[in-house]
Amino acid sequence: MSPETTKRGLDIFSLKGKSALVTGAAGLIGSEISAAMSAAGANMVLVDQLSADEISSKFAAKSDNSNGPTLAISTDITNPESVESMTTQAAERFGSVDVLVHLAAIDAKFDADAPDGADGRFETFPLDLWKRSIDVNVTGTFNVTQSIARQMLKQKSGNIILTASTYSLVGPNNDLYNSPTGNPMVKPVDYVATKSFIPNYTRYLATHYAKQGIRVNCVTPHGVENDNPEWFKENFAKMSPMGRMSSASELSGPFVFLASDASSYMTGSTLVVDGGWTAW
Repeated sequence: MSPETTKRGLDIFSLKGKSALVTGAAGLIGSEISAAMSAAGANMVLVDQLSADEISSKFAAKSDNSNGPTLAISTDITNPESVESMTTQAAERFGSVDVLVHLAAIDAKFDADAPDGADGRFETFPLDLWKRSIDVNVTGTFNVTQSIARQMLKQKSGNIILTASTYSLVGPNNDLYNSPTGNPMVKPVDYVATKSFIPNYTRYLATHYAKQGIRVNCVTPHGVENDNPEWFKENFAKMSPMGRMSSASELSGPFVFLASDASSYMTGSTLVVDGGWTAW
């Protein structure tokens, strides 16, 4: 193997010199992805609905921040003006937005005991919660990707990574949500519906911009552990081929891979990281 080939092999996953904007950066997955991309050398733009100070504090808890500068921006992704300000600030600070990782979304947690009237069943699901999820998960995704796409067209290059769900590929098995209390719960329809549009939205953007130097892919995670009750983890283990939930850190590699030149011939793809959940 030649020295040039060896160097290419070592450098192909590097994000050095790239600016990466992560929405939902203060969340469980977002904080891990942001720290991993920073460690890979990226200049980080950290976006969340929290204050800039709170976003920075959460990032500092995950990263020593020694690999590059960061910019924290409080943004309401349902507000086009707020999103446009986000993009402008990022481009002015780093000169470009090379990578977008869009994680910000609403996911109702029904793996704990549901309160009265909140069992998630379709026939009683509140319209206001449906509209809120559409506003954040669908319209918010549109706002962010449209604004960033305009910036990437100016640059004549870019890389967009969206986040789907196994529930955009298969329906929920509601046996997963059976608790020992006997209080019946189901995965709410709003999350399933709003995440289901992501894979085809990814394909739309990928084919739309492929000849303009912009790649678009999505990651499909499932079962990320987040202080879940023991009964839920036991239910999950029985249904998962790998017999366990994932940790947020296990998503770092797939996201860094898609953000890097290692995935340079990938666009319109759905990268499934679900421990085999959708394999049976």
